[in-house]
Amino acid sequence: MEKTVRAHTNIALIKYWGKANQSLRLPLMSSLSMTLDQFYTDTKVSAGPKNQFWLNGVEQSGQSYQRVFSFLKLLQEKFGVKGNLKVESVNHVPTAAGLASSSSAFAALAGAFCVHYGINLSAVELSRLARWGSGSASRSIYGGFAIWQKGIDNESSYAYALDEKPQMDLQLLVVELNKNPKELSSTQGMKQAQTSPFFRPWLERNQAELAQMVAAIKANDFSKLGSLAELNACEMHAVNLTAQPGFTYFEPATIKAIKLVADLRRLGIECYFTIDAGPNIKILSQLKNVKDITKRFVSEFHNVNIINASFGPGISCLN
Repeated sequence: MEKTVRAHTNIALIKYWGKANQSLRLPLMSSLSMTLDQFYTDTKVSAGPKNQFWLNGVEQSGQSYQRVFSFLKLLQEKFGVKGNLKVESVNHVPTAAGLASSSSAFAALAGAFCVHYGINLSAVELSRLARWGSGSASRSIYGGFAIWQKGIDNESSYAYALDEKPQMDLQLLVVELNKNPKELSSTQGMKQAQTSPFFRPWLERNQAELAQMVAAIKANDFSKLGSLAELNACEMHAVNLTAQPGFTYFEPATIKAIKLVADLRRLGIECYFTIDAGPNIKILSQLKNVKDITKRFVSEFHNVNIINASFGPGISCLN
C-alpha cells in the first residue's frame, strides 16, 4: 500500500517575487519563510491504468492536471522511471487565494513520487525537485524557518532549514477576506512586476533584508521580525502597483485590514501584516495579543474566518 506524504504550506517573510529562469524556476531573489501548522497537503502517488489526478475527491483535468503531470514527467525523466500514475491529493489550504497552496502541494507531490519509486533523497535534493513544481515548494520541505537561496543554476538553487524548531513567540493569524481564486496568477504577476521602475532597487535590497531577518530570528526579536516582514511585503506590492501597467491583489477589505493593523499598533497591541499574491492578510503577533486582535477583526469584518497558525513541521510520511 502506498504511503501518504504530508507537507505544510509556508508564508514568505522575505518574499520571492520573480523568476530568473522560468523552466527551472530559479528565483531572482533569495527568500525566507515560516512553515505553518494549520495548512497542509496530503498526497499519495500509486500506479494506475492511466494518468489521473484527484484533488479533494474530484478528478481533475485541464490546467491543474497538465501542471501536475508536466512536473511528474520531468521527475520520471530525471530518474529514468516509467509508468502511469494516479495522484490523490487532499489540500487543506484555500487554493489560489494567496495562501501559498502550491508550496505544500508540490512539496507533498515530490515526496510522494519519491516514496512510490523508492527514491531516497536528502532534504536538499528533495527541495530542488519540489522547486521544479513551484518555487515556494522548495521551502515546504522544512519546518520552522527556512531559507531558499536563489543560486545561479539548478544545483545551487535550493532551500535549507534555518531553525526547524524555533522558540520564538510567533503566531500568524490568517484573515480570510476572500476565498475565491485570484484573477491574476502569481506567475503572471511576477513577470509583470518586473516592469516597475522600482523592481531593480528592491532586488538590490534583497540580501541586506534577508541578513537582517536572519539576525532578528537569531536574536529572538519579534519586533524586528515583524517590521521587516511588513516592509518587505509593502515593497512587493509597491512594485505591483508601479508596474507598466500597474496591478494589485488588494481589495477594499485588504486596505481596511492593513489600516486596522496600524490602528492596533497605535493602541499598544503589537502586530504586523504580510500579504502574498492575493487579497488575504496575515497578521504576525505574539500569543498574548491573539485574542485582542481576533476580537477587533471580528467586530470590523462580520463573518470573517480567522485561523491562528504557528510553526509547522517539515515533510513527513503518514503511514
